[in-house]
Amino acid sequence: MLEKIKVWARNLKRQLFVLYFAYRDKRVSLYAKVFTACVVAYAFSPIDLIPDFIPILGYVDDIILVPLGVMFALKMIPKAVLADCEVKAQEMMKNGKPKNWIVGSIIVIIWVVITIWAGMNIYRLFN
Repeated sequence: MLEKIKVWARNLKRQLFVLYFAYRDKRVSLYAKVFTACVVAYAFSPIDLIPDFIPILGYVDDIILVPLGVMFALKMIPKAVLADCEVKAQEMMKNGKPKNWIVGSIIVIIWVVITIWAGMNIYRLFN
């Protein structure tokens, strides 16, 4: 059972790398690029919708949301693009995650703005 989980996780990681290359491909439609970029950013982001320290619910996004997003994104991308990106993903998996500090900073800024906005609205609600 543990081995099946490891294989599933490795396959999911490989698919995320495929999506990383696919959203950068010019042959992919705009809506597929946007959706795929969001899935990849969320999967690689250290910030989750539900924090992992919350028992059981904290892992729901990692176990359900990310795989569902990957599944839908893979269906949006043409097969020829996926085939090309598979080769690139195999090479990338040998080297590790791509690092893009600009995109990472934008993601963190977005989460900070959302948190401040939510905090201000909650404060107004109770005062």
